[in-house]
Amino acid sequence: MYTIITNTTIFSVFNFISCSLIFTFGSIPNKPFFTNVFMKKVELEIIALSHSLAQSHNYAIVLGEMGGARRLPIVIGEFEAQAIAVAMEGMSPSRPMTHDLFKNTLTSFNIEIKEIVINNLIDGIFYANLVCIQNNEQTLIDSRTSDAIALGVRFNVPLYTYDFILEQAGIILDEESGDIKPGSEVKKVPVKQRSLDDLTTDELNEKLNDALEKEDYEKAAMIRDLLNSRGSN
Repeated sequence: MYTIITNTTIFSVFNFISCSLIFTFGSIPNKPFFTNVFMKKVELEIIALSHSLAQSHNYAIVLGEMGGARRLPIVIGEFEAQAIAVAMEGMSPSRPMTHDLFKNTLTSFNIEIKEIVINNLIDGIFYANLVCIQNNEQTLIDSRTSDAIALGVRFNVPLYTYDFILEQAGIILDEESGDIKPGSEVKKVPVKQRSLDDLTTDELNEKLNDALEKEDYEKAAMIRDLLNSRGSN
C-alpha cells in the first residue's frame, strides 16, 4: 500500500520566509537556524527511469531517499531521459551530446560541479541548482531539474533535495503492508469515464496506489499534485 505525504503548511511558511529574506538580504542568510529547520538537505539516488504509459514522449525519473523509504517521481522529456540513461550506462556516443559538451566546457575552464540540489517546487514544477566551484569560489547556477541530473550523473556528484520538498511531493511505500500479492485485485467501480478532477479524495488515493503498482510514475505525480492542491484549499 502506498500513501502520499503532504505538508502544505511547512511549504507555504518556507516560501514566505524565503521570499522575505531574499527581498531583504538578496539571498537566504547562511545561518544554522534556517539551514537546520527549513533547509535540511536529503541525499537522493536514482531508483528508476520509466517510460510514460500516458504520453509517449515523456518519461518519469524516480529519485529515492538514501537510507529512507520516500520516493520523488519527476516527469522529464525524452531527450533528457536519454541523456541520463546514456551517462548511467557509461555509454560513449561517437559525438558529444549537449550535456557532454557542457561538461567538457566546464572542465576546460576548470569549473567543477560539487553537487546538484533540487531546491524548490512551485506549481508542480521542480527547480534545481548546479553548485559549481572555480578557484575555490562557489557559484549557484539555476537549471532545469532534468538537465541538472543529467550533468550530475556525468560529474558523478551527489544529488540532494530539501526535506520540505519530500514532505510536499514525496511518495512513500507502507512497509507494514508488504508486497502486493499476485492474486490481489483493485476494486473497480462501474462508473462512467471521469477526469481526475471529478474523483473524490479516496478515489484519487486508490488511483495513486494503482499507478504506483504499475510503475506509471507520471500519472502518480499528476494525482499527487492534484491531492496536494486539494489539501491547500
